[in-house]
Amino acid sequence: MTVDITSPSNERIRAAARLRNRDERDRTRLTIVDGVREIGRALNAGVTVDTSFVCESLLSADGVSLVERLRSAGGEIVRTSEIAFRKLAFGDRSEGVVAIVRQPAQSLSDLRLPADPLVVVLEAIEKPGNLGAVLRSADGAGVDALIVAAPRTDLFNPNTIRASIGTVFAVPIAAATAGDVREYLAERAVRIVASRTDATTTYTEADLTGAVALLLGSEATGLTASWSGPGITAVRLPMAGIADSLNVSTAAAILLYEARRQRAS
Repeated sequence: MTVDITSPSNERIRAAARLRNRDERDRTRLTIVDGVREIGRALNAGVTVDTSFVCESLLSADGVSLVERLRSAGGEIVRTSEIAFRKLAFGDRSEGVVAIVRQPAQSLSDLRLPADPLVVVLEAIEKPGNLGAVLRSADGAGVDALIVAAPRTDLFNPNTIRASIGTVFAVPIAAATAGDVREYLAERAVRIVASRTDATTTYTEADLTGAVALLLGSEATGLTASWSGPGITAVRLPMAGIADSLNVSTAAAILLYEARRQRAS
């Protein structure tokens, strides 16, 4: 059934807009997805789309095709006026369609790792944009899972989805406590290689083949004491300037593509 909404004060518009807030996402287990490409990637991953809000006057040709896919997927299509749609859309990015989707599973038990997996672990990452950027690199490097230990942002924050250009739906992802993550990796004999500024071994000297998890800390404080001790190999990225570290997403990209290089040789 198609429902037409003209007012930005409509309760359905307001309820959808509330999904920009984490408390509402946690309560409903829904999230809001902006953009034709991002919604398409959610569909490709089999994510359930509950409702799509569409402003036909803003749709591109790709947007029209996406709406047909959404209609075929069986979710509700709600047509809106431009003024009502702009209540939902992020900033100036009005591609004419916004989707409300059910958040995919994100527990460790839902991950299915192959033999010799390449895993990324991020501890206490705070900024959804950084998480999204790491996901883009993880997708590009073909990782088998990305795990967030002690997360400070929810995994399906709309800003994460946008920064990841929808790859958050393609990369197996989970969140848990640091202790649970360490136990999970140990049970599967996955070696941990941690990025630390004080390490003596450079990242190109480390063995990144086989079953390995690349571990990076938060933007502000780096890794906590939870990730010290035997069984963890510390590596550093050489810094030639006055800064002692890189942005976490940049560091992750460097480590991931070194792992990819080693694993392809």
